[in-house]
Amino acid sequence: MRVLFIGDVVGSPGRDMVTEYLPKLKSKFQPSVTIINGENAAAGKGITEKIYRKFLEQGAQAVTLGNHAWDKKEIFDFIDHADYLVRPANFPEGTPGKGLTFVKTPKAEIAVINLQGRTFLSPNDDPFRKIDELIEEAKKRTPIIFLDFHAEATSEKQAMGWYVDGRVSVNVGTHTHIQTADERILPKGTAYISDVGMTGPYDGILGMEREAVMKRFLTNLPVRFEVPKEGRTQLSGFLVDIDDRSGQATSVKRIQINDDRPFFE
Repeated sequence: MRVLFIGDVVGSPGRDMVTEYLPKLKSKFQPSVTIINGENAAAGKGITEKIYRKFLEQGAQAVTLGNHAWDKKEIFDFIDHADYLVRPANFPEGTPGKGLTFVKTPKAEIAVINLQGRTFLSPNDDPFRKIDELIEEAKKRTPIIFLDFHAEATSEKQAMGWYVDGRVSVNVGTHTHIQTADERILPKGTAYISDVGMTGPYDGILGMEREAVMKRFLTNLPVRFEVPKEGRTQLSGFLVDIDDRSGQATSVKRIQINDDRPFFE
């Protein structure tokens, strides 16, 4: 099985990059499953039903979320009926939505899990104890498990990677929007990267207008962060090959598409 993951899609610039390049990526790499992190897809914070369904129409089989899951209030109207929208599983008990979904392919089935870290983020349930439960549940159906760990601290992301090594097929980090160059297959067979990076504005700061972010640092005053509507854009992704029987990763590849790293078909 080959899995393509597209990192944090930010606003309309990120959605435009998905529209332009997802068909090209699918044509070039022929993934069995495509997963998109869409928690910033609606104007930089949250997701709408229209955007979620558009991602599926464009060829994604699952959409993961993160700490901005609830920023668009309409999500409460559709999340319980969105079979392939996965919010962090360690949100408190009774939270709408699901933290685990299964995607079937002609050859095998893949479990898709979303978790959120606790360092510098909201004090949700323990993601390490939660992943133990979810792995046990997922392995009743498939050895192929994909984890999007949405976390701030690199140390917490690395700790999760080592904790699940050999028990999940892929552990990608999201949330910090800067792609890290530490992709690898851990000793027991788990594909790992600390952060896949973001898809959206290339010349902003973490996808936001850079002037506003710099003003915040210079003055320490409240400012409104907005996604720039014009300018250069980028797409960040991660490609993993997985053995269908063992669930172990066999190869990994970082993907960056921007003006400095153009895409070649």
